[in-house]
Amino acid sequence: MFWHLLTVFAATALHFSATGEASECLTDGFPLVRNVSKLPQGSFEIPGLSHTTLAGSVLHGMKEVEVWLQTLAPGARTPIHRHSCEEAFLVLKGSGTLYLTTNMHPEFPGNPHEFRIFSNSTFLVPIDDVHQVWNTNEQEDLKILVIISRPPVKVFTYDDWFMPHTAAKLLFPIFWDAVCYQTPLERDEL
Repeated sequence: MFWHLLTVFAATALHFSATGEASECLTDGFPLVRNVSKLPQGSFEIPGLSHTTLAGSVLHGMKEVEVWLQTLAPGARTPIHRHSCEEAFLVLKGSGTLYLTTNMHPEFPGNPHEFRIFSNSTFLVPIDDVHQVWNTNEQEDLKILVIISRPPVKVFTYDDWFMPHTAAKLLFPIFWDAVCYQTPLERDEL
């Protein structure tokens, strides 16, 4: 059922064709139908990234999930990071590599496993597993639909795979939520 809903949502997100003007911070509800090409995008100082929040907690009041459309240009990658939510991906276009540590070292992430990702593939990232998505395809963009649980999410970023967990940098609110986030940060870290 989940994968059917994910596929339907992906198809719908790519083929929106109706009304609804995009606003950075929607305060009067969530438009039922929106044109994805008119939604705000940002790179958030990550070279080669284009991010669009299709359904968000801070932007749209979602309580259980958040949905993003992200494009990574050839050679672009996400930061090495972890968070206390589950994450499901659907690769819409392109190919690349998922780097993921499972059963990581208690003091640092360690050597990640490498998984090839490709158009029409899906992958899941469990809670607190350190990971990175990298467009290793030099010929085309990597376009992914991302669904996370338990938003808004606190992200811990790493400079490399051997950086101690205690030195990981807390990123909250996440880049795309920062403009609209109104609640002060509490000290409850992962």
